[in-house]
Amino acid sequence: MQFASRYCDKITNNIETLMDVTKEIQALTTFRNNPAAFLQQIKKTKRPITLTANGKAVAVLQDIGAYQRLLDIAAKADASEGIRQGLEDIKRGRSRSARRVFDEIRARYHIPRQRPKS
Repeated sequence: MQFASRYCDKITNNIETLMDVTKEIQALTTFRNNPAAFLQQIKKTKRPITLTANGKAVAVLQDIGAYQRLLDIAAKADASEGIRQGLEDIKRGRSRSARRVFDEIRARYHIPRQRPKS
């Protein structure tokens, strides 16, 4: 259980490092006037740029590598949370054996149990 908690903390810290969208805020009009400069900046700094319209955030421009890392982190966080919930269910007695689950499926869908071939 401690592993899952430490792992979630590590993921959270990585996301915060990748996605501090308050650092670079630019108007969408400025981006439209010189998109190449923005692309050079994110390529160099690896930091996202928040684009605004009428003073409100509307988009985030991000380096593709940083975006892929964010997707990877999110996928790992989902898996970690699933493991944490599963361990909690086992701890609280909210689990069934695989044999019982398969028996219930067979009964529900009238699937006969196959005997091993000799």
